[in-house]
Amino acid sequence: MAQFQFFDDMTSPSQGPQHIAKLRTEMARRGFDGFIVPRADEHQGEYVPKSAERMAWLTGFTGSAGTAVILQNEAALVVDGRYTVQAAEQVDTSVITPVQLTASTPEDWIAERLPAGGVLAYDPWLHTGDGLKRLERAVSRAGGKLAPVDINLVDVIWIDRPAPPQAPVRPHPLDYAGEAAPAKLERIRKKMAEAKLDALVISDPHNLAWAFNLRGGDVGHTPLPLGYAILPKEGRASLFFDPAKVTNEAGAAVGDLADFAPISTFQGALDALGQTGGKIRIDSATGAVALIRRIEATGGTVDVGADPIALMKAVKNEAEIAGSHAAHLRDGVAVARFLAWLDREAPSGKLTEIDAVEALEAFRIETGALRNVSFPSISGAGPNAALPHYRVTSSSNRALELNQIFLIDSGAQYEDGTTDITRTIIVGEPTAEMKDRFTRVLKGHIAIAQAVFPKGTTGAQIDSFARKPLWEAGLDFDHGTGHGIGSYLSVHEGPQRIAKTGHTPLEVGMMLSNEPGYYKPGAYGIRIENLILVEPRTIPGADREMMGFETLTFTPIDLRLVEPAIMTADEIAWLNAYHAAVREKIGPQLDAETRAWLENATQAIG
Repeated sequence: MAQFQFFDDMTSPSQGPQHIAKLRTEMARRGFDGFIVPRADEHQGEYVPKSAERMAWLTGFTGSAGTAVILQNEAALVVDGRYTVQAAEQVDTSVITPVQLTASTPEDWIAERLPAGGVLAYDPWLHTGDGLKRLERAVSRAGGKLAPVDINLVDVIWIDRPAPPQAPVRPHPLDYAGEAAPAKLERIRKKMAEAKLDALVISDPHNLAWAFNLRGGDVGHTPLPLGYAILPKEGRASLFFDPAKVTNEAGAAVGDLADFAPISTFQGALDALGQTGGKIRIDSATGAVALIRRIEATGGTVDVGADPIALMKAVKNEAEIAGSHAAHLRDGVAVARFLAWLDREAPSGKLTEIDAVEALEAFRIETGALRNVSFPSISGAGPNAALPHYRVTSSSNRALELNQIFLIDSGAQYEDGTTDITRTIIVGEPTAEMKDRFTRVLKGHIAIAQAVFPKGTTGAQIDSFARKPLWEAGLDFDHGTGHGIGSYLSVHEGPQRIAKTGHTPLEVGMMLSNEPGYYKPGAYGIRIENLILVEPRTIPGADREMMGFETLTFTPIDLRLVEPAIMTADEIAWLNAYHAAVREKIGPQLDAETRAWLENATQAIG
């Protein structure tokens, strides 16, 4: 079994009814008619520690997003399109009903189902201010009441709940960070001054890690130290962690900037902050209702808005960019070795989805620099490839069969950079339809890669570039075209993204993914993903400041799935130039056999 991947479900549907029955007993004991269980921790993170996997323990559902609403006589699990199939497979549908987000939001379901006069309980540490307002409106529509709890009801009944994580907090070297923490804090405080803030509560561990050049290991796939920080407009900051996690190296690195304090003292510090009567910024994206109420209760003025660190973190400096270049070349060699191996072994029919994941991880481990995979690899054969966020388990594991598509979406965490790459491969011979769809996805990918746009352009304005070749054939895909990327942090980083909802203007130094796709349910799926960097572009005669994208990922795109007849000469030139760059950059680092495979896999077409 590979080092970082886990293929078995955390719990089974058979446990769900027992756990939900226990929850209902606890609800009745406290006089509650319902309880809402979001798939979130106190920081609204994508990846949560085992101690916060309440959704998985209660229902059996292990996806990274969803909301369960448990009433005394019925229950729902609301998920988006990524998890429709997974939710139905993992939960006991006789007890909890999977609901597609497009059919009903959690709030709509509550408004329709909560009994008149009913009391819906919630944990104020797991909901943001905006989220609570939506809940309040829903409960009001139902004629019910909303009640906060002092302790999460799932925690009360989860007898063998894992202890909170205690991974060491360590400094992130300046060679990789590129900017010392004092300089970062000075920039943050300038933004605070512009907003007339007296203090900033940092509730997002990604922002805390970036601002103080710290890393940890409290959650899977992202090197996060879970904790909080309070940054006053002047003076020393306070960092709140479990004391057992704080290493001497971290203490020395933070130095005169901040004091480490036990996490048990955090709520008291919020009380003291409120008593100053100052204006306190709480992050609208990750700040829990509990933070807002604690400060307001002692006289503070809460300003709910964007944490200014998020946008600063999104714009990479020279050292972070250089680290990403190095990480992507290293990763490109590992993925090319994997693809060559796959071409040799897959036609035998003996490989499975799990075999492929473990092999790719082994090639990454052989780099000697892998710290973790950046997310659970999506390894889909045949119809499983049609599920954009499919996660293979021992029960769903399929063989890679001849004349079927295999899709693998994976990434790595290296100390100098975070990677994310998707390649779609044909095992055997593709159909004409497969080649048409693949080539349309490729045309959209190239359109993004070649895009040139003025300063101030948002990802929403660029998103349709990737869709046009599909739209022309009456096709589309139901996910965003690209997400932001962290620097040895989250593989999914905001606020930048290329999507219909991507309204943050792109800036030079931002990293994103470029990953259009196409999915034929029950048959196959296609996605082509490289990472890209926003860079300045000089256009002769231009009267605007212009930008474009540099491609960071270098690994072959499967030419057997390309139909040159529907590509323009410019698109063919881009693909040939890209493959020439792949040969130049990673070819010299491959053994003779793999290099020969690479030469064939990247030959010029047209």
